[in-house]
Amino acid sequence: MPDATSGTVAVIGLGNMGAEIARRLATRFDVISYDTDLDKAKRLAEAAPVQVVAGLAELSAADVAVLSLPTREASLGVVRELSSVLAPGSVVVETSTVNPADVIALRDLCAPAGLEVVDAAILAGVAQMRLGQAAVMASGDDAAVARVTPLIETMSEDWTQVGGLGNAMALKVIHNAVIHGVMVVLAEGLALAHATGADPGQLVTILKDPDRGLLRPLTHRVAERMLTGSYQGGMPTEAALKDSTLALELAQKGHVPLFAMQSSHTVYEAAVAKGLGRFDYAAIARLWEEWGGYTFGA
Repeated sequence: MPDATSGTVAVIGLGNMGAEIARRLATRFDVISYDTDLDKAKRLAEAAPVQVVAGLAELSAADVAVLSLPTREASLGVVRELSSVLAPGSVVVETSTVNPADVIALRDLCAPAGLEVVDAAILAGVAQMRLGQAAVMASGDDAAVARVTPLIETMSEDWTQVGGLGNAMALKVIHNAVIHGVMVVLAEGLALAHATGADPGQLVTILKDPDRGLLRPLTHRVAERMLTGSYQGGMPTEAALKDSTLALELAQKGHVPLFAMQSSHTVYEAAVAKGLGRFDYAAIARLWEEWGGYTFGA
């Protein structure tokens, strides 16, 4: 296995992110790479000290195989072939964005061949990876994660181990879903500002405020209320419902289509109907707790 200064790493998938991963790893390891687009692989070899091969069967010298592929099907197909190519004890590191069940499927393919699997979810873009500033979460068997820690540290020192296999991908997929949902709300907010004649720039300014903006629901209502079950005091859910009603009126008057805000309004209606109207509006968490039969807090 590679240590802090040596080892052979295969990088499979040389798209924008995969190519940057290969470049970074080449500063510390011997890197061999493969992509179905051989021209793309050759361009990488011209720009970085990376060996290019024409097929997966030529990756047998690798101790670690890093996947950076566009789909779960691509990852499964590659691992099916690699399982007969890599030596027992090698580690497959999945950096492609997939679901936890897909990582477990990779493990099940690898186990008969004596291969380990680690999922390493990357929370950043290509530019951050190029600078070594990408946040990485890794999960899997402790010993397997330890064996590829030098490799992950080469990608970025900003990394965290987050438990059993699949946890890293679960957190990334949820993280991305939250961010993508927030983007819809932000687009609706800008549209409402335009429709009412308010300054979108001023809206951005107040949303950026750490005490009153977008961070407040996370740092206060999620961290201090939802995760502790503390819903006394604060802004009542019925007040949040009133404010949501006002926003829907604005949208109707301004002919602004709403998707996320309209859906969230229904949640506050349900919470008030459940008798949560006088609790802080973070108490909407109780709806999901009841539906799921669990609690968010410790």
